[in-house]
Amino acid sequence: MNFLLLQTPAAASSLLQFVPILLIFGIFYFLLFMPMQRQKKQQQKMLSELKAGDQVVTNGGVVGTIVGINEDDTLVLRVKPDNVKLQFARGSVASLANQEKKS
Repeated sequence: MNFLLLQTPAAASSLLQFVPILLIFGIFYFLLFMPMQRQKKQQQKMLSELKAGDQVVTNGGVVGTIVGINEDDTLVLRVKPDNVKLQFARGSVASLANQEKKS
């Protein structure tokens, strides 16, 4: 009889052992995965809104001005100082460059 009484609380305590693990996964989700998803959405929005005349920085560090956007999702960038035109995939754009004019 004592054996049966001891088993019942053990089952409840084993369930309580999983609660901290679930809390850790919840914290990881809110601290890591949600911000990554938000950043990915912002990057996709920025890539979809690119237009001619925008100054961009590519993943390789090339800074240039968009001259044209082709139908196959490639961009033609004009790179200074010799105004060389280079063709890049739209996905290779990392960010918009600072467009503030220096005085």
